[in-house]
Amino acid sequence: MQAATFLLVVFGGYLIGSLSFAVLVSRSMGLADPRSYGSGNPGATNVLRTGNKAAAVLTLVLDALKGYVPVLLVLLYGPRFALGETAAAFTGLAAFVGHLWPLYFRFKGGKGVATAAGVLMALNPLLGAASLATWIIIAAFFRYSSLASIVTAVFAPFYQALVWGVEPLLLALVAMSLLLVWRHEGNIRKLLVGTESKLGQKAAAAVAAAPRAARAGAQGNGRHGKQARKGH
Repeated sequence: MQAATFLLVVFGGYLIGSLSFAVLVSRSMGLADPRSYGSGNPGATNVLRTGNKAAAVLTLVLDALKGYVPVLLVLLYGPRFALGETAAAFTGLAAFVGHLWPLYFRFKGGKGVATAAGVLMALNPLLGAASLATWIIIAAFFRYSSLASIVTAVFAPFYQALVWGVEPLLLALVAMSLLLVWRHEGNIRKLLVGTESKLGQKAAAAVAAAPRAARAGAQGNGRHGKQARKGH
């Protein structure tokens, strides 16, 4: 019974993680699909390349929450079903995996940086804060989101092991870190040859998509207007 509950909770984390908010937010705000420009990654950094900061911030917050909320729910209500921190850690890992390979989006997801941050904040707020500080420092100095994410992924397990010791969280954390670095393989190659996009740099395809959408909307309004006049 406990094993079944554990698997059910972990699968629930995966389903929540499978919500690709970069795509959903972009659709709701009339922006180009984030998988069609820039890095092709459905994440907040790529959404920022449209120039729409509100969409990027909303994507970032929602992606973090889908890692934070499942873990917090297990920590709060798991003890009633004999589930503890181990179940919470693997639920967070499942949410992270859901972001990488989302069930609802043909298993084509993002890199999971914000979701991993949400998981850490729920499991160990101090570790989450230390990891966030690492990301901000690297991003501020070098202006590369990918580099900041890679460095943070490498350092986070060491923070956990050195400060809080070897706990169930460490195994899930190492798995997330390895997957995160692996998902940045293309970014690593671009960083090495100097072609990686910097934070806030707009993607040409995304910028071009906005005027096309605006023109299409204007043409549509024009057609509707002509039809309305004919009706009168």
